[in-house]
Amino acid sequence: MEKDNKKEKSATPRIATDKKDMEILKLLQQNARITIKEISGKVHLSTTPVYERIKRMEDNGVITQYATLVDHSKVNKGLMVICYVSLKQHSKNAGVKFIKTIHELNEVVECFSISGEFDFMLKVLCEDMNTYYNFHVNKLSQIENMGHVQSIFVMGIIKQTHQVVH
Repeated sequence: MEKDNKKEKSATPRIATDKKDMEILKLLQQNARITIKEISGKVHLSTTPVYERIKRMEDNGVITQYATLVDHSKVNKGLMVICYVSLKQHSKNAGVKFIKTIHELNEVVECFSISGEFDFMLKVLCEDMNTYYNFHVNKLSQIENMGHVQSIFVMGIIKQTHQVVH
């Protein structure tokens, strides 16, 4: 199941989850390929209630997507760069155009709207410094309304997790 992650995230009301839901989520975060039967045994419920709980959490947007996490360095994307970006104009239309363009750039794997000196923080994966330079000069810097870009090169990853439920 894959939902459209390109939609702008907005503040939504908290969906009611109980202890069993949280146990199920924890197991799915650890291994999205775990079977309903395996989950049932671990949370002490039969398969039908487990299936119904997972389906409800998918329908309510608690579970947004199932994914395969890839070691970027093993697929020729060895350079990770954090880019802080500020726009020249801060109108809603300018922001929407920027966001639309960012969705089209495959090198950008994450984009956050942030507060402070910069407007956005991008996580960019490239093959090497030459491909990043090409991306920066020929793509990122060419975006309409681009103000300032500050590139921070990641030297090593200390902690990287996608687990929200513990």
